[in-house]
Amino acid sequence: MPPPRPSAQDLDHVAAGLVACLPALGRALERQVDLEYPHPKPSEAQLALLRHVGDHDGVTVRAAAEALLMKPNNVSALVTQLTEQGLLERRPDASDKRVAHLHLTSVARQRLVEVRQLMAGHVTGALRSLTEGELDALGSALGALNALGRHLPTAGAASATAAH
Repeated sequence: MPPPRPSAQDLDHVAAGLVACLPALGRALERQVDLEYPHPKPSEAQLALLRHVGDHDGVTVRAAAEALLMKPNNVSALVTQLTEQGLLERRPDASDKRVAHLHLTSVARQRLVEVRQLMAGHVTGALRSLTEGELDALGSALGALNALGRHLPTAGAASATAAH
């Protein structure tokens, strides 16, 4: 016999807790980085684009816009800003000059590493204050949180679902 499914009330409780907790964790980390990061901080949209390009070197503006759930013209404006700041390079496609591939500069790559190290340091420090049981629970939850992220609909998927 399959295990019993959680009740709608249980699911609502967990969903409400995650919706409240996850952004608060992100804001707390961002505040700490803001205090300690010695360089001008890019906007959230610029950071999202830099992180995406760092994870997908050579991505096009259109593909980045789709992945970040943004309009291509908005991503193009971010690319222009970040190129002017020396954080992003736009390289033309070999076969189609209308298409540009995005690459981080060495400065951007180093700054992203610095931000990730700052954030990881703060999370590590906070984890040290937790009990062994709390650490085990968080470790066990990582896989479930990643799976949850894969099951959340993107804007395109949500629009397609709503159209049916």
